[in-house]
Amino acid sequence: MSLDDNQLLRFTTAGSVDDGKSTLIGRLLYDSKSIFEDQIASVEKTSKKKGLETIDLALFTDGLKDEREQGITIDVAYRYFTTPKRKFIIADTPGHIQYTRNMVTGASTANVAIVLIDARKGVIEQTKRHSFIASLLQISHVIVCVNKMDLVDYSEEIFNDIVRQYEEISSKMSFKDVRYIPISALLGDNVVIRSGKTPWFQNAPLLHTLETIHISSDSNMIDARFPVQTVLRPQDEENRDYRGYAGTVEGGIFRVGDEVRLMPSGFNSKIKTINQYENYIDQAFAGMSIAMTLEDDIDLSRGDMIVKRNNLPKKTQDLSAMICWFNDDSARPRAKYTLKHTTNHLTAMIKEVEYKVDVNTLKRVDDDKEINMNDICKVKIRTTSPILMDEYVRNRKTGSFILIDDNTNETVAAGMLI
Repeated sequence: MSLDDNQLLRFTTAGSVDDGKSTLIGRLLYDSKSIFEDQIASVEKTSKKKGLETIDLALFTDGLKDEREQGITIDVAYRYFTTPKRKFIIADTPGHIQYTRNMVTGASTANVAIVLIDARKGVIEQTKRHSFIASLLQISHVIVCVNKMDLVDYSEEIFNDIVRQYEEISSKMSFKDVRYIPISALLGDNVVIRSGKTPWFQNAPLLHTLETIHISSDSNMIDARFPVQTVLRPQDEENRDYRGYAGTVEGGIFRVGDEVRLMPSGFNSKIKTINQYENYIDQAFAGMSIAMTLEDDIDLSRGDMIVKRNNLPKKTQDLSAMICWFNDDSARPRAKYTLKHTTNHLTAMIKEVEYKVDVNTLKRVDDDKEINMNDICKVKIRTTSPILMDEYVRNRKTGSFILIDDNTNETVAAGMLI
């Protein structure tokens, strides 16, 4: 069994309106037998009401009433399914330009982005926009599904032309791995089972690709980062002297006996024990939720970070970041927001807007400094006390943050540290 077997893979779908994202996910769920019989019966009933002869696969994901009435996706719909080889979480995100923030939300934790392209239309502006966002969010793996191949007679020439178009735009982005699959989500060609209608395509269908794509090396295993979420003091007879620090490892590997530095205090210590639930373990790596005890009795609290002595994060109050604005209200000049970074909450202010990005042309806009909903822009932020950060390109966990409006408690922006 490989390291990736039974591992959770998160993927997001992106494409223009009516490119078939929801139909593709419905096909994946339906053909991999990941849907309960009562759900199938309900969707079959709804499909008949709409006058359709076959089952409307998109209804398995389009859960909102407005979506069902309009036949479009307007929110991020998350779906979970599993196969014998892997567990999956799907984020089905909208294609409209006004829902850029939804795509950022859905893609922020994804390992893989599935970009759908209508075989009849080829690469369009929205393809570029969605690919730019996936690249900005440092998604390493992209699977380009050229959909509706049945409507172009499964033409190898059309498929190859779209591959050439996409290679031209993806060469300017930061993807490590781009794959191309000709599919018909409606008819199931090359989604779960390889299609006999594309004998010229010799690679694996989509589900097999998702099951076998290697993601273990995507996590940062070099920079050891453990933000403290809470301090454990059980106070029972067995653990009267136990003082553990609980949280999630957000990078690197920690082993019992490792020399560590406690930040921001700068004190040094050694790891005494590592617990995962009831078990004592020898090591913990990125993504694991653990509790850790230290050789020395040093005061640590939520928001502090345990790191390796010879590999420290950057400690700064002046942040440079790309942000996506989520809120209906524009950003208020020099207004105070709560910045949440790992387990730390502190007050912050947007000092300066350097430029905005036109997500259609991917060009910089230097003369417009007002931040409105769905805008992506580069900003300078000042915090009331230092944060312990890495650049987002190095560590997606310690390089990301959200801004919260204290008056409404709404998340108004997500950011990537540069």
